[in-house]
Amino acid sequence: MMITAKTINKIRSIVGSENFFDSPEQKLAYSYDATPLLSQFPSAIIRPRTTQELSEVMILANHEHFALVPRGSGTGLSGGSIPTENSIVVLTNHWNRIIELDEKNLTVRVEPGVLTAQLQSTVESIGLFYPPDPGSAAISTLGGNVAENAGGLRGLKYGVTKNYVQGMEVVLPDGSIVSLGGKSVKDVAGYNLKDFLIGSEGTLGIFTNILLKLIPKPETSSTMLAFFDRISDAGETVAEIISSHISPSTLEFLDRTTINCVEQYAHLNLPVNTEALLLIEVDGHHVVVKEDTEKISVLCRKHRANNFSIARSEQEAVKLRSARKIAFSALARVKPTTILEDATVPRSEVVPMLERIQSIAQKNGLLFGNFGHAGDGNLHPTCLTDARNTQEIRSAEQAFGEIFSEAVKLGGTISGEHGIGLAKRQFLEKLAPLPAIEMMRRIKESIDPHSVLNPGKIFSLSPRCEGPMPKNASQIKKYIDAGAFT
Repeated sequence: MMITAKTINKIRSIVGSENFFDSPEQKLAYSYDATPLLSQFPSAIIRPRTTQELSEVMILANHEHFALVPRGSGTGLSGGSIPTENSIVVLTNHWNRIIELDEKNLTVRVEPGVLTAQLQSTVESIGLFYPPDPGSAAISTLGGNVAENAGGLRGLKYGVTKNYVQGMEVVLPDGSIVSLGGKSVKDVAGYNLKDFLIGSEGTLGIFTNILLKLIPKPETSSTMLAFFDRISDAGETVAEIISSHISPSTLEFLDRTTINCVEQYAHLNLPVNTEALLLIEVDGHHVVVKEDTEKISVLCRKHRANNFSIARSEQEAVKLRSARKIAFSALARVKPTTILEDATVPRSEVVPMLERIQSIAQKNGLLFGNFGHAGDGNLHPTCLTDARNTQEIRSAEQAFGEIFSEAVKLGGTISGEHGIGLAKRQFLEKLAPLPAIEMMRRIKESIDPHSVLNPGKIFSLSPRCEGPMPKNASQIKKYIDAGAFT
């Protein structure tokens, strides 16, 4: 149903004309996010001034049957903030205050538009630490991080966003304003609704403030780079570091294609004739950091590292980290279209998965760069292609379908941190168990019966079949006789 002029006027009256945008240029600016090959013009864009205004718009959406699509900085890589047909984009990046920093309880309450790096810098200045560190931390918002349950480079040791969310205020699809969680370290009063909403990709609620847990800032850190002539040697190094009870804060991987692109882009004096790079970082008490650095040095050389370096200053550490931090930017310079994905497998399957990605790329005649979080098995196969070459794009889609299928076969999953959104919906519906998909649909329908909030993301709204699944051949015959499949 089209959004009528009468409905538009009602929305304007709620948020104010100065916070309602619908020029062609504005619609274009909010028609896409960081996901390649996906875009859709919204009907309009709004910037609610208060939680109450957002609630009123949500109530109106239920009554007038239009959709709302929440958006932070638009850095998502699965199409989560792409507008849908007849939808209004709801901006939250202007809500960017750090509301309260509570050193006694080691918490901080923020609005959803606070940038991740801004929070990190603020709390580190007083000796505290917010560990989640997504690659887009400099420009991604905390509301988006919570919606996607963002991970990042420090996930191996410190976990992901959900491990640091203690509470939230959220506007539900019916317009209800709910506060969940709090400063109590323990809370098992009823269902864990807070964790239920984390990672829901804007389909079940819009966060208006978030209470985050902080920890003491590590005393010191050590940053290392190791290079290997064989990917298998790098994989064996990762496995032995983990089995030696060392807990790196960062354990990242780059393949030969990515190393070469990074060197051409940033001129870091990386050896370009090597097959794999490991970025390793440990942090904590200075004695432990020194011991772990020495152990890692021995293990890297044991597994035939051809080059090993340790940062001697913070300036050198920043330079070494940049080899991983700029991997995507460096790859994106090669061809007009860069499709960055994430497939996650058990740590023991990282090398087999990389080998399968390479084989799939060759079979489909595609150029891939690979990098990612080797320590937790979260890989980022990245296809370098050109959207104008329709055959190559079809081949890329085929290749990613095969990659996701192989990840599942190895005991993994099709997304470790980017989410499903629009980009991976078809793969989720193909690879996930049907009962799980149906359960997700029932949850969505019960909380958002009119599909007003980010509809069509994660899974399609209509079921793949009507009625219960047949159990056996006789039931199938009865269904056919009854015309159920006509």
